[in-house]
Amino acid sequence: MLTFTLYFFIAIIVIQLFYYLVVFTKFSFARTQEIEAKNIPISVIVCAKNEEENVIKYIPLLAEQNYPDFEIVLIDDASRDNTLEIFEEFEKQYPNIRLVKVKNNEAFWGNKKYALTLGIKAARKEHLLFIDADCYPTSKDWITAMSSRFTRQRTIILGYGAYEKAGNSFLNKIIRYETLLTAIQYFSWAKIGKPYMGVGRNLAYKKEEFFKVNGFIDHIQIRSGDDDLFINQAANSDNITISYSPESFTYSAPKSTFKDWFIQKRRHVATAKHYKAFDKIQLGLFFSSQLLFLLLPIPLLIFQFQWILVLSLIGFRYLVTWIVAGFAAGKLKEKDVMYWYPIIEIILIFTQINVFITNIFSKPAHWK
Repeated sequence: MLTFTLYFFIAIIVIQLFYYLVVFTKFSFARTQEIEAKNIPISVIVCAKNEEENVIKYIPLLAEQNYPDFEIVLIDDASRDNTLEIFEEFEKQYPNIRLVKVKNNEAFWGNKKYALTLGIKAARKEHLLFIDADCYPTSKDWITAMSSRFTRQRTIILGYGAYEKAGNSFLNKIIRYETLLTAIQYFSWAKIGKPYMGVGRNLAYKKEEFFKVNGFIDHIQIRSGDDDLFINQAANSDNITISYSPESFTYSAPKSTFKDWFIQKRRHVATAKHYKAFDKIQLGLFFSSQLLFLLLPIPLLIFQFQWILVLSLIGFRYLVTWIVAGFAAGKLKEKDVMYWYPIIEIILIFTQINVFITNIFSKPAHWK
């Protein structure tokens, strides 16, 4: 039995090394991106529901972008606070801001995809750039950096939506490591030609890509997924590209309590079950191999069965993954989380198990 466990453990190591050395190196060791301004007309899309505190801070940062030809489409999704009133004031203040007012619709009650669809249809530019209402760009060249990745063929751009750093919070490091790992995955698979998701905090595509797949109609009944389910359906090896220059990042405040972050993760995991079969398999295999990497050595080390080999394999795996993830962290300005990498990885793996089990017995809440 121990011999079988050892061989199984070796197989798991091989699977992990495949992900890190074959897949993830596509992004981790990719060359630095240079920004070549193209000045394509851009519509920046912001959808907000009860976000008065955020929009009053962040919309001016969008309006002050250093870009020659852009509009900002502000979508108020039937907010109950002062979001609409603030948007109306911005519309008066900035000539390139346009306001879309969404009223509750019985067929699409509280559905962000319905609100986004109205905003996309109202946009006057063909190239759309999306950011969430609680996010802000890292520089005044955000539009320039993201739009520079558009070409005649590459019409969908995946960007990086980062979270702010909080120096004395270990939860903050966990959240930012998970965000980093997620980005490594979707950037790498996009570079391979198998894109499966993006984040609405930083995403761009041509309007024609939206209408090619009839917008969100195939998953309109699923409250979440205006970003990842759309990319899962619309993106392919021909039309996808990524943007990871520091000027292209967006930032938002992370959750400050484990409970709030856990709820957020439940939504993300619930959405992933609607991905294409290949994407669900590769994500499931990656997570399973992570979990088994932690569990399988336990009986081998307890009984000291080939313990030198087992410890050598563990050390080699950690060395490889630390290097590959570390290079990616450098690109995405997240190096500090790698100091805690082994501990954070263990916490994250068992948190994911908890999320999976919890989602089996109850459905997570979505758009506000």
